[in-house]
Amino acid sequence: MKIFQLCVGIVAGASLSVLDSLAQSYPIKPIRMLIGFSPGAAPDVIARIMAPLFSEDLGQPLVVENRGGVGGSIATGLVAKSPADGYTLLMMAAADTLQPALRPDLPYDLERDIAPVSLVVTGCAVLTVHPSVPARSVKELVALARARPGELNFGSSGVGSSSHLMGELFNMMAEVKMSHVPYKGSADAAAATAAGQIEISFPSIASVGPFLDARKLRALAVTSARRNPLLPSLPTVSESGLPGYDRSTWFGVAAPAGVPKEIIARLHAEIGKIVGTPKIKALFNKQGLEPSPNTPEEFAAFIREQLATNAKVVAFSKAKSE
Repeated sequence: MKIFQLCVGIVAGASLSVLDSLAQSYPIKPIRMLIGFSPGAAPDVIARIMAPLFSEDLGQPLVVENRGGVGGSIATGLVAKSPADGYTLLMMAAADTLQPALRPDLPYDLERDIAPVSLVVTGCAVLTVHPSVPARSVKELVALARARPGELNFGSSGVGSSSHLMGELFNMMAEVKMSHVPYKGSADAAAATAAGQIEISFPSIASVGPFLDARKLRALAVTSARRNPLLPSLPTVSESGLPGYDRSTWFGVAAPAGVPKEIIARLHAEIGKIVGTPKIKALFNKQGLEPSPNTPEEFAAFIREQLATNAKVVAFSKAKSE
């Protein structure tokens, strides 16, 4: 028995030595970062903003690869099945925590198969209405929706999208019934609102400016828990009529489960360094995003909370994957 225990100890020690050596030499080849959305989408833009500094600091190229489709789950599934060596990463999006509620048959388990590294940025959408809508605050919109159940329409970038769940969370918390109208993208939903085809939409803070300047949309509030620096005078949904409402957009970096903690720690430190760079911070701010790095443990807890909240909202809305 003692000989067996000694052998096990030797093997375990050798394994730890190999992992330490791997972490110290990492990286020795290019790193792929998979994006579950098309080029030009927010997670793609974020990854490409970060890539040059990532490559410079780590001494190996960070190659951004778009593998869009199925709400981001194609890329997530590929990362979940990749070797746990730190050479395949994922730019996670809020949509990733929606998919398990919409698609119970996913070939991966987000909590089991993905290792959180760090949240990168957070942002928000803007609750907007067509100027003809007789509501100038969230409180007035809630009253209007209660008086006209099923008559007000809100647009989104598709069934199960973040903007869809923004509207459904509003329905759930306000105890109202606004009807959902899916579009191909949030820009299309905003344009439809501006044209008076629907009453309400939730465009990104970066894209809403031209509509507000042209007075084709009226902004009522931001969807995040805190006001956004780009529109500091605009209240949150929570403070202006629906206490507790919080529907932020967010993006973060993850790896396959099992990546050595030393490599996770190095990637985490690198992300914190990059997003703290004034130039990078300014580029994110122009997109309406705020650097929000946290620890792997904090990011894991955040993902669990998002999964639980999304499950409740999806169940309430009875949304199904397309």
